[in-house]
Amino acid sequence: MIEKKKTFSAESIVLVALITQHQNDQKTKEYLDELAFLALTAGGQTKKSFVQRLDTPNPSTFIGKGKAIEIGKYCHEYEIDMVIFDDELSATQIRNLEKIIGVKIVDRSGLILDIFAARAQTAHAKTQVELAQYEYLLPRLAGMWTHLSRQKGGIGLRGPGETEIETDRRIVRQKISLLKKKLAQIDKQKSTQRKNRAQMIRVALVGYTNVGKSTLINRLAKSEVFAENKLFATLDTTVRKVVIENLPFLLSDTVGFIRKLPHQLIESFKSTLDETREADLLIHVVDLSNPAFEDQMLTVAKTIHEIDSNKKPTLIVYNKIDMVDQSLQEHEFDHTGNKPAFNFKEFEKMKLKTEQCVFISAVEKTNFEHFKKVLYKTVAELHKKRYPYNHFLY
Repeated sequence: MIEKKKTFSAESIVLVALITQHQNDQKTKEYLDELAFLALTAGGQTKKSFVQRLDTPNPSTFIGKGKAIEIGKYCHEYEIDMVIFDDELSATQIRNLEKIIGVKIVDRSGLILDIFAARAQTAHAKTQVELAQYEYLLPRLAGMWTHLSRQKGGIGLRGPGETEIETDRRIVRQKISLLKKKLAQIDKQKSTQRKNRAQMIRVALVGYTNVGKSTLINRLAKSEVFAENKLFATLDTTVRKVVIENLPFLLSDTVGFIRKLPHQLIESFKSTLDETREADLLIHVVDLSNPAFEDQMLTVAKTIHEIDSNKKPTLIVYNKIDMVDQSLQEHEFDHTGNKPAFNFKEFEKMKLKTEQCVFISAVEKTNFEHFKKVLYKTVAELHKKRYPYNHFLY
């Protein structure tokens, strides 16, 4: 399935979101900005956003029918190719909306899956994404214009009295079963690789998507991990050996997290997150220049909790300080003597509760030497606990 998946190529797009009792105006705006960035990453151009205030989503059309008609008129007038909704839609809602609006309807989960399909490079990532695609597709088969049975031929495939939709569901379940077996085999190989690396202290970079994890690993390991100012630039786990002073350790870069991540992807990518689960130390990278960075931190914390990694020692790295509003900076010099320090009183007002934190710019290398010293000290402490007789390293 993944081979046939295509990204949207310069398609004109309209975005739709709801303001509900659980999501206020500010949150809705933040989610729409992120959705527009997702659409851009997929290759689309956002032309307009529509927002409606409802207590709860309409079970048949998600938005009100009048709003759907209004969006349909706009799409017809301006030749819009696609409408993307900021929440997950049911098969019934997609079918009804396509009838009213008259263009292709995609929900947030479908858009994220499309981006993952385009970004997947290795056999591991492709298998994970394809599994997530089929699990997303299974409950949405009703009403689809094409039938999977045609891909294989119908002779000997149908059971007695089986309808086309039942056949399609059976084919999808078979594909899911095969992909899970394939993934289990790959995971077994990955597990063997991780055991071979068990002697070294392992550090895992975690964080929201597009916070600068790949740039950070490139700076520390002097490697060339792909980094781009788009969401989900990196899907595959990258492991590099890093040496600070005389202390070696392994540093892994994992897939970024995002709000409203499709549960199918969380399940499929749990094996990729084994590097996080088995790490000795987590480096939680935060994009300090993003106005919603606190919410992003909560999203990461929830995902880490889901994979049972929330009790690990964590170093918080606030990245992109060069892009933060100058009002958050003091004009005094920090302890390194060359860059402005942050006004920590402002952060105290935000009530940020962190274990251990540093403020850096991975691109500009601001405060980078201080970060390396903190990281060295933290890894050294972990190394002492594991190998108490290796004093010559310190």
